[in-house]
Amino acid sequence: MNNEREDPEPAAATSSSASEWLDESIAFLAANLDLCFNDYGWLSASGAQEQHEVGSMVAETLRPTATTLHPPSPGVAYATTTSVASSPKKRKTPEHTAPGHSGGGVGRGRGQREKGGASCIRPKSSKKGSGKGGAAGLDREARWAEQLLNPCAAAIEAGNLPRAQHLLYVLRELASFSGEPNHRLAAHGLRALTQRLPHAVGPEAAATVKAPSCECPTPVFSGADPRLFRASLIRFNEVSPWFAVPNALANAAIAQAASARGAATEPRQVHVVDIGVSHGVQWPTLLEAFTRVPRGSTPPSVRLTVAGHTATPPVPYSASPPGYDYSPQLLRYAKSINLDLAILQAPRLDALHGILTPGETLIVCLQFRLGLVDADEQAAILRTVRDLNPELVILAELDGVSRNDNEGNAASEFAARLELLWKFLDSTAAAFKGRDADERRVMEAEAGTALADTARRGATVDGGMEAWRARLAAAGFEEAAFGGEAVETAKTLLRKYDGGWELVPPSPSAVGLRWKGQPVSFCSLWRPAQASPS
Repeated sequence: MNNEREDPEPAAATSSSASEWLDESIAFLAANLDLCFNDYGWLSASGAQEQHEVGSMVAETLRPTATTLHPPSPGVAYATTTSVASSPKKRKTPEHTAPGHSGGGVGRGRGQREKGGASCIRPKSSKKGSGKGGAAGLDREARWAEQLLNPCAAAIEAGNLPRAQHLLYVLRELASFSGEPNHRLAAHGLRALTQRLPHAVGPEAAATVKAPSCECPTPVFSGADPRLFRASLIRFNEVSPWFAVPNALANAAIAQAASARGAATEPRQVHVVDIGVSHGVQWPTLLEAFTRVPRGSTPPSVRLTVAGHTATPPVPYSASPPGYDYSPQLLRYAKSINLDLAILQAPRLDALHGILTPGETLIVCLQFRLGLVDADEQAAILRTVRDLNPELVILAELDGVSRNDNEGNAASEFAARLELLWKFLDSTAAAFKGRDADERRVMEAEAGTALADTARRGATVDGGMEAWRARLAAAGFEEAAFGGEAVETAKTLLRKYDGGWELVPPSPSAVGLRWKGQPVSFCSLWRPAQASPS
């Protein structure tokens, strides 16, 4: 539920004029939105009954059993001695048709309506506030999908194939890419586990497990229609702060750095290196902010260099579909506000040295691109950025993947990524008020690739905010502090979104973002060590 406030917004907050360059996308979005909104509370009698049935299924399935599961025959869910087969929930028909069409089954029964092939569901109401007291515990108890997926991942890593096969078929009964968040998590998790299976136990052993197919019917970013892709980015930033708040913090910090440099000396050209995932949506607000810095501090020109992929295959959210190009719209917008803007492309990070200009204010914006690359590649990227000797580095990363060093295995990594995906799906359901829009499907399909990628490769190096702080220090950076205006900008922007979100105060260089009291991401500021701050 969005909380509308009348508070005046700080300078770097989103404005209507800054989004004029997106008019074409917004018109497309308005013309294609399905207006079948439902109320966001669904704990009716039927909803409570469904929760009870699912809870019984989970509890019974997780009991230790020596039963070997055999592949299901046509028309039979599966053969087992547990009470799952006698559950009153019937098996759904296959849902994986064309993109944009919703499936049936458990995720589409009670508390849900359909219209024109798109589903309108009533997910469980989000809990407001920070999750203090018993709210966090109640939220975890309701997350039954994790109670099936994590034991399945552990069984796969242990080579317990009968147990893994049993849980895979239970998950297939519950999985739906169009249900409430638990059903969606089950679908993405099932897809990731079936991809992990041959890597964990070997192709020959994996062939003995008749794993159910679970392919997402919605294309990821790289395969989406360019217009739908752009509309999805716009809509997601309108309804969710997942990327919008870190972007706002970054823009405020960049504008402040440029303004401070201009006040101390003659204003200089600002050069922003974009190693992020905004695909252009972040920058109109920054350009407008440059026009409102104190008189005499406006940069004479701005250069934006978009760096190429830092990993192969690209990390989630970093790829865009062929044919997508935001440069013309952004250049037109810059011209409309009398700002000299140039947009450059750098295929690789090491190619940046050839396009730097002496005397410019260089700022590197590194957002959500390092979390899924290995430790060696992370260190190499940070060393390359340090060699550029930038004035400021902005690092935003996910903060929900931290584990005990003694548990650095594939199953624990999967559990940590699964929890982060739950936060994404749960908060996105709240943002879209349960509505199964195409824009929501595109964003969730891309989010699921992080879990699938982790499952394929096994354990990875990531960690929470403290781990990133150590990496930046090792690469030759020292912490810098956010200005008060930047934090207030983020606070004001956050009021527009669901009340389950909150900011964590700077500590000292990073501002955190939480959903229902649990960490999601952080945005932090860094300078080359021993550099004199301006």
